[in-house]
Amino acid sequence: MRILLSLVILFAAAIGLAVGAQFNPGNVVFFYPPYRIDLSLNLFIALAALLFVVVYSVLNAIRSTQQMPQRVAAYRRDKREREGNRAMREALKALFEGRFGHAEKAAIRAAEHPDNAGLSALIAARAAHRMGQPERRDVWLSKVQEDPALKTARLMTTIELAVDGQQPESALEAIVELNASGMRHIHALRLALKANQRSKNWVEVLRLVRLLDKRKALHPALSHRLRELAYEALLSSGVHDTEAIRRVWAGVPAEDRVRPFVAVRAAGAFNACGLHDEARIVVEKALEVEWDERLVRAYGNSAAAEGSPALLAQIERCEQWARSRPSDPELALTLGVLCLRQKLWGKAQRHLEQALSDASDTSTVREAHLKLAQLHEALKQPDEAAAHYRQCALATIL
Repeated sequence: MRILLSLVILFAAAIGLAVGAQFNPGNVVFFYPPYRIDLSLNLFIALAALLFVVVYSVLNAIRSTQQMPQRVAAYRRDKREREGNRAMREALKALFEGRFGHAEKAAIRAAEHPDNAGLSALIAARAAHRMGQPERRDVWLSKVQEDPALKTARLMTTIELAVDGQQPESALEAIVELNASGMRHIHALRLALKANQRSKNWVEVLRLVRLLDKRKALHPALSHRLRELAYEALLSSGVHDTEAIRRVWAGVPAEDRVRPFVAVRAAGAFNACGLHDEARIVVEKALEVEWDERLVRAYGNSAAAEGSPALLAQIERCEQWARSRPSDPELALTLGVLCLRQKLWGKAQRHLEQALSDASDTSTVREAHLKLAQLHEALKQPDEAAAHYRQCALATIL
């Protein structure tokens, strides 16, 4: 349809020109003595138009000839760019498919184009890492250092590959450089968390866990487990250093101090240093927030000296708890142990037997039999003591 319309317009224009030329009596005369040229105005216009077309064509041919080297160079440049982009796509496809050797070769071809050199090096570095070639990986990464536009991409790749390759020191160096540039996004924080965890930098692990928790970027179960690992390591590293334990505990946030696992570990560390009063305070504050059998047992392990007012206060506090929890075997066991330490034989026997009757787990049964055996030994009742020792041994075997 468009061609038909074009032809109609062309014929209409031709007819219009032909009809207009019939009513154009103009004449053009050229004098160049002794010559004279007479032309009709229509012929002159046609010759002028033809001359314009010829001159324009000649000038356009000359200009095209002059621009031929630039056009050839542009064509070759575009061809290299197309080939480089095609190689880049092949490298990415092969990397995602797990064909790392092919990905590295395609990245080498893609790197021939300057605009693809940086990204191609990062792809090749990842491919070399997956093939277990850390030296070649580092060579590829070094080729990206001169490109400031890819600094963040290079550092993120370095951190991720170093963490995956069990090289936390290299990862931490890259993290420091990344933080210096002010770039802190979620993925970088996750990688920093892994690197610090593998380098056993537990203080930084706790800081990163809290930061990721604020952004809701960490699964609650993983966050809980990482906190447990960090506090276990921190509260066990200076188990014989009183000041170190106090310093670590002072740095624990208030919301973490009342968590059962943290409080149990702290109480154990304080008890190991002989700081039983501080251990009891830790456990009491944690039990006010959440009741946990581990805390109750830790409270029994934090017993004060025999005959001291602190020990009597412990017994009274446990009796208060027992009124609201009369069937708690761990609490009955703890109360029996404290009474045994205070030499309240009757109370100790009653609570230990209650713990024995209510207990369902082997450790509580074994501990109750052992303490009853010690009680009967103290009361000079060897037969009863031997019977409980036998029951304790059987519980141990089972």
